[in-house]
Amino acid sequence: MITVTDATFDALVLAAELPVLLDFTADWCPPCRMIEPVLREIAAEQEGRLVVARLDVDANPLTARAAGVMGMPTLSLYVDGRVVAQVVGARPKAALLRAVEPHLPAPAPAR
Repeated sequence: MITVTDATFDALVLAAELPVLLDFTADWCPPCRMIEPVLREIAAEQEGRLVVARLDVDANPLTARAAGVMGMPTLSLYVDGRVVAQVVGARPKAALLRAVEPHLPAPAPAR
């Protein structure tokens, strides 16, 4: 998982070659802490197809405000610089994968 800030948002999310699942989070948010291990699993399993990132809304209010984040966690999937899917609130891994899978590139063929 990578960390995104107001200063790095454009380069790491909007200009990313792969889809980016951005977790708008805060250290004080219990549901945010609850889904972090799930997001780390997804990041490892989908490596090469998806980048999973986190943005602390308290430390980076400009990006959170521009994205219209009202509740946390908010997970926004960016593809080619635009949001194509969004999940608000903690969800099970399967639900998160269902939301993002249709927007991911095909998996690399097994060798």
